[in-house]
Amino acid sequence: MNAIIGKALNQKISVSVIIPTFNRGWAIVKAVDSVLTQNFIDYELIVVDDGSTDNTQDLLSACAKKITCIQQKNRGVSAARNTGIHASHGSLIAFLDSDDYWLPDKLAIQMAFFYANPEAAICQTEEIWVRNGLRVNPKKKHAKPSGNIFGRSLSCCLVSPSAVMLRRELFDDVGLFDETLPACEDYDMWLRISCRYPVHLIDTPLIIKNGGHPDQLSRQAGLDKYRIRSLLGLIQSGRLSRTQLSQAVIVLGEKCRIYAEGCRKRGREDEAAYFQHLTKSL
Repeated sequence: MNAIIGKALNQKISVSVIIPTFNRGWAIVKAVDSVLTQNFIDYELIVVDDGSTDNTQDLLSACAKKITCIQQKNRGVSAARNTGIHASHGSLIAFLDSDDYWLPDKLAIQMAFFYANPEAAICQTEEIWVRNGLRVNPKKKHAKPSGNIFGRSLSCCLVSPSAVMLRRELFDDVGLFDETLPACEDYDMWLRISCRYPVHLIDTPLIIKNGGHPDQLSRQAGLDKYRIRSLLGLIQSGRLSRTQLSQAVIVLGEKCRIYAEGCRKRGREDEAAYFQHLTKSL
């Protein structure tokens, strides 16, 4: 059973902020403080500690009266985000990865966007990339589009969890994060959303995306294996239009080809053969 420490908010609030964390004592305070110092007050902050064994709980106890902290056994980032969603009360949901942090106007600007665009279901902001303490410029392939982003998002994840705000009703339609995916769970979620909804971009950098550290999920090897699994599920879901289906099959074939080549180079012939022939059954 999850252990809940801190305040429980039962009143209706505008936005629920969810921070999943695991052994990020070195970063969690800065992430939490960047929410607590926002120029917007109608929010709740839920931190889901996914089985940390470092000093995370000691650090969070200092602000226990300002946040809701949920402790659970280690089950991965998808399960942590889903736990936060289930515990939340806001009509809008915003995520913040525990190694990132927000600039002070992030919530206010996104809330203003939703007030001005009541038909919108999801938006994200631009971001500043920092790697090993130095600012870096994203490559052109990482440039964030706005609107119908599905086709471009098939090859490369173009939505950052820390930049997103969305209406909670979206989860009723597309489902929660896939807890069977140890990585690329965000790629999977944004494809499930963007095949049906435009993803709007606020062209202002409002988050600091901090990377380069050893426990960053995106640094894992063989991530395309999880993207392939996500694409297969999406293709078989019946949710895609004919054009979207064609786009997804093409990208799936390319990712399978590249992944199979990598398997061969490492002597994994059976795995290479599986991925090489995977798309023939579609």
